[in-house]
Amino acid sequence: MMKRIAVLLALGATAGLANAGPVEAEDWAKYPAIAGLDLSWEGDTMVGMVHEPGTDGMKQAVASWDLSGKIDTTKPLVPDYLTPGNDRMRLVGAQALKNGVVFVQGSQAWTGESKGCLEGKTTGNNATFISQTYMTDKKLRFKERDKAFVKKYAKGRGGGSICEMVNSAGASIVSALPLSKDEILLSRSERGVSKYVRYNLDTGNERLLFRTTGEFRPTLLDPRTSELLVDSGSEPISGSNDYEFLYRIRDDATGEMVVEPPLTAQATNRFLVDVVGRDDKTGKYFVITDKFRDKAAVYFYDAKTNQFDKDPVFAHPEYSAVAVRLGNREENFNQVLGFTYGASSYETYWIDPEMKSIQDGLDQSFQGKGDVVIQTWNKDMSRVLFRVGDERFPNTYYILVDKSKVAVIGNSRPWIDPNSMGKTELVHYTARDGLKIPAYLTYPAGWKQGDPAAPLIVSPHGGPWVRDVKSMDFAFVAPWASKGYFVLQPQYRGSQGWGRKLWLAGDNEWGQKMQDDKDDGAAWLVSKGWVDSNKMAIMGYSYGGYAAMAAAVRPNSPYQCAIAGAGVANLAKLGNNWSSNRLQKAFQGRTVTGLDPMQEVENANIPILIIHGDRDVRVPMWHGRDYYNAIKNHTDAKLYIQKDAPHGFPWPEHRRDWVEQINDYLSTTCNMPPPVKG
Repeated sequence: MMKRIAVLLALGATAGLANAGPVEAEDWAKYPAIAGLDLSWEGDTMVGMVHEPGTDGMKQAVASWDLSGKIDTTKPLVPDYLTPGNDRMRLVGAQALKNGVVFVQGSQAWTGESKGCLEGKTTGNNATFISQTYMTDKKLRFKERDKAFVKKYAKGRGGGSICEMVNSAGASIVSALPLSKDEILLSRSERGVSKYVRYNLDTGNERLLFRTTGEFRPTLLDPRTSELLVDSGSEPISGSNDYEFLYRIRDDATGEMVVEPPLTAQATNRFLVDVVGRDDKTGKYFVITDKFRDKAAVYFYDAKTNQFDKDPVFAHPEYSAVAVRLGNREENFNQVLGFTYGASSYETYWIDPEMKSIQDGLDQSFQGKGDVVIQTWNKDMSRVLFRVGDERFPNTYYILVDKSKVAVIGNSRPWIDPNSMGKTELVHYTARDGLKIPAYLTYPAGWKQGDPAAPLIVSPHGGPWVRDVKSMDFAFVAPWASKGYFVLQPQYRGSQGWGRKLWLAGDNEWGQKMQDDKDDGAAWLVSKGWVDSNKMAIMGYSYGGYAAMAAAVRPNSPYQCAIAGAGVANLAKLGNNWSSNRLQKAFQGRTVTGLDPMQEVENANIPILIIHGDRDVRVPMWHGRDYYNAIKNHTDAKLYIQKDAPHGFPWPEHRRDWVEQINDYLSTTCNMPPPVKG
């Protein structure tokens, strides 16, 4: 077992803490001081995003650290190179690969004909966002002409089609190919054909491996040769409206792709089946599935006998398995290092002795400072990049050097005092029909048992077929817990990641039992005496915005007001759109029925604030505008349109607007200002 690691708690990691007290909108609006760090395979370069100097955190730059020499662990590491974005293209991320190559991602608002190459309408103009990837080196010397993967395809075409110009010319990195000295694996989509190529970082040349067309898409490639091992697709079931999801596995003897019936699942059954790796010793495949138990587990599947092993390779009694962590170094390549499962946050159960030793040592060294997450490492493990943080402690980034010393890189939000944050716990309560509902409960900062009942914000997640994790959530939790509110995040029926029973229980219950789960969570907190029943609001985004819209028109609402961000207001139109795709309808679209807010506006009984971005193509702005125009004659309603905002909060001004609008609304129209601490 690794000895306790010597850790330097450098002043630079915690400097600038504010006095304990509510964190204001401007503090949440700022970019993190440091974020998105990535380490090159050789360990000689690290890249990430930092504040652009002189902008007080309202702009960010891409930064690079030269780690080729000896790392000084006596002081925080300072970037060696810095490149800001510009008013048109803002830089949003970076990736350090190998051979000194760095990729930098940019994003910008864009209006034009996307012709199906971007999310949104396939005809006519879309007001949306586009992204670009630039290829450079550790000194970050790049210009517009240095777009990654584009040159070859744009040559002689007058700059190329829209599909080639946006989103890195339709190319995405499939694998960094750690065993190759100079190649990475790319996929490139062009006119319905997907090409898989090995791309040489030094020369820019590409070597075509295979093409795919039709209904089947690659699922698993050989990690050494990049040959296709597994693909998946769907086929209609004759005589029904249902589909089958099929997996095919390559027959090693013939090279043919063969359908595997035990991996097949009907769309209407919605079983999870995910082939995530192949075991070198046995030739069996790692499959994450919930076919055999409520919580997904990892099983071995033998393509030669067409059978699953009886017992799982990994199963957690309370949480679903989500990933198999496989080695990427030459000495442990493709060997199982651990299994990741979805607890309060995503946790990894390491079975590799070296990784377990590192995790245990870091956990001990940083006890009480947040969760330790190992992000990445270089090829000889002499550099291990990790972060420490949770819902109270902003992430601080470190490098473990030679498995013995720790160098501080920096704190993501040093202006936030952990004492200003509320503690989050995973709790369970019982819905009115007896179903157990998991939820994240964040306590008001400084709250203690026996304090007067506090105001509550119920914040349902989007999706709805996703889940929350415990984190410092600047958009929906932390700003209000900091000011003295309880925040409840119900993992209502229909949420994924908590088992099939909870997920399927949400079918056709939009605004009905799914909504009861949210109200029942609020009632549970009132019954404990922690929450004031006259000071409760519901606030959500996307599906969570729909839930807020539904709450405003349900009879006997328990809330004083509703706040809907980018909400789906018209369930009928949403269902019609999904029904145009038979596969989508069979898999999930058929389950989207229940209370339609647009049809119930006459029953509105609480005020509502509607916030929507004018560049949202996922939930177009007409949802918010139509709902506002329909409900404003029946209750106190306000519509706030976020300028140049997509489905989310990409820029500081969007984050500031969101928090400021909600803070003001809670204090005025909702009549539930944050409590005054005596």
